[in-house]
Amino acid sequence: MEASYPAVHPVGVPPQFKGAGPPATRMKDLPGSAGTLAGMGIRFGQFAFALTSFSVMITIPDFSSVTAFCFLVAAMVFQCMWSLSMGILDGYAILSGQCLHNSLFVSLFVVGDWVTSTITFSGACATAGITVLIDNDLNRCGPNHCSRLEAAVAMAFLSWIMISLSFFFSFWLLSSRHHFICKSPLQIIL
Repeated sequence: MEASYPAVHPVGVPPQFKGAGPPATRMKDLPGSAGTLAGMGIRFGQFAFALTSFSVMITIPDFSSVTAFCFLVAAMVFQCMWSLSMGILDGYAILSGQCLHNSLFVSLFVVGDWVTSTITFSGACATAGITVLIDNDLNRCGPNHCSRLEAAVAMAFLSWIMISLSFFFSFWLLSSRHHFICKSPLQIIL
């Protein structure tokens, strides 16, 4: 009777370098940055909160009589347009496999997110201040729809938190210059 004996072959092990830990995450894989699913989710979250705040504000009769309320409506319209356009751009980048991490696009995202978040935050704060004045100081909350105003302010602040996340992710990418390995913007657009 013949018996078979297993053959042992050595397996090549890659050399270990001192101080080498797990592989670092590349900046283009940063979750929440432009061109990722998480980034697109954040953008559409911004859009949803801003649209909800806008919808609540325009259902209040005579909201246009207070300047802060008009400013919040204008800020939410601007927030909706910015977030929707950036969400569509993220979706296009995901579907086409394009990279949005070049210097021009990331700079645009940083400045746009910064301006939009500043406008959103100031509109939410102004409306919150008027709402506190009406509710706590004047005690005239009944005829002035304070619950709707508070809901609109809450949605505006949630939208601001979401756009602040987008700003920080974009700023992180901009500050780490080694990630710009993409094609030029004209090659991405064409």
